[in-house]
Amino acid sequence: MRQKRNKAKSLRSGAKFAVALVLTVAVAAGCTAGGKQGAEPAAAQEQTIKTVKVQKISKQKIGDPLEQVADVVAATQLDVIAKAGGEVREIVKKRGEQVAAGDVIVRLDPTDMQIQREKASLQLQSSQQALTKGRKDFTDGKTEMANSVKKMEQALLDVTKTYNKAKNDYDQGLITKQQLDQTETAWKNQTMDLDLLKQKQKTLETSDTLSALETQVQSASLSIKELERSIANLEVKAPVAGILTELPLVVGATIQPGTKVGHVQQLDPIRIKAQLTESSAKLVRGKQELIYYVPGSTERPTAKISYLSDTMDAQSKSYELELEVANPNGALKPGSKVQVQLTVEQEQIVLNVPTLSVVREGGDSFVFVLVGDTVEKRKVELGRLSELNQEVISGVKEGEQLVVSGQNQLKDKEKVQLAESK
Repeated sequence: MRQKRNKAKSLRSGAKFAVALVLTVAVAAGCTAGGKQGAEPAAAQEQTIKTVKVQKISKQKIGDPLEQVADVVAATQLDVIAKAGGEVREIVKKRGEQVAAGDVIVRLDPTDMQIQREKASLQLQSSQQALTKGRKDFTDGKTEMANSVKKMEQALLDVTKTYNKAKNDYDQGLITKQQLDQTETAWKNQTMDLDLLKQKQKTLETSDTLSALETQVQSASLSIKELERSIANLEVKAPVAGILTELPLVVGATIQPGTKVGHVQQLDPIRIKAQLTESSAKLVRGKQELIYYVPGSTERPTAKISYLSDTMDAQSKSYELELEVANPNGALKPGSKVQVQLTVEQEQIVLNVPTLSVVREGGDSFVFVLVGDTVEKRKVELGRLSELNQEVISGVKEGEQLVVSGQNQLKDKEKVQLAESK
């Protein structure tokens, strides 16, 4: 009996131990499971912070100075026009020859013009002689008229005295009424004659009897001047300095006034012309001069910018650039090509970013810049492209931290963490 009780007690103790063991294992398992459930949100949160790489934005050489092919053209091109007509007597200059402004290119036969000038000289001489004689006759006529007036005034005084005496004699009964009337008539006639003569004197003094002769002299003088000018125009001269590129004449040919006898291209100064794209024109605006060079030459002279169009040409879709270059030795020839540098070495050192760091959305370009532990999405204006880098005109500053990896998955103001450097 005692053995049975001891055995039952042992069984109860083992059962309690087994239950306790099971509870311990369950609690431990529960604790382990609870620990995993609490850790999972923290781990998930840690995984949402993206890892990026950055590099400092700096200035670097984007490439060699930009160049543009340009044409060399004459500064001025003028036709040589004959102002007078006649037979070609002498061709002084040859086609392709250098001429200075005022150099005689062609001489025309002056014989006919010289004969006309001699005739005009004779006409002028005759007109001057007629004018001289007319002036003398006019002066003499005025003098003669003045003397006649004086004589008639004196005669009127004598007739007036006679008439007054006759009136006294008639009052005294010494003469008859008829005699008095005769004396009065003589006095009236003399008075009328004097008045008429004075009117003639006034008309003579105020008349312009010499104007016709003076006009003839002026006309003859003008004819001589015109002929002298025409004779001078028989020497056809170069209007500007340059190269005589055309001369379609032979000795003995007859030409008319207004005939084109040659063509001159002015080479000093000479011009360089180029057609620029809109982006190239922006690089040139505001500058006063540009570097140019002849291919194969080591010289790099500068040329003054004489013209840059403000508006794009509707047909060529370009902006015209024109440079003016001194060319005293004629080294630059019309029709040749030169290279014009639109930028200099210093202008090639610019802010630039790796091309792959740029995020493009529609027609806009963006980059991400790290500020603290967040990124900022910046809209940028891009410029020139050189292999793997691209110029940034605006939107970022030198020294800022540019995101160069993972930028396509980022959002503005998003927190990030830096990748560990190896």
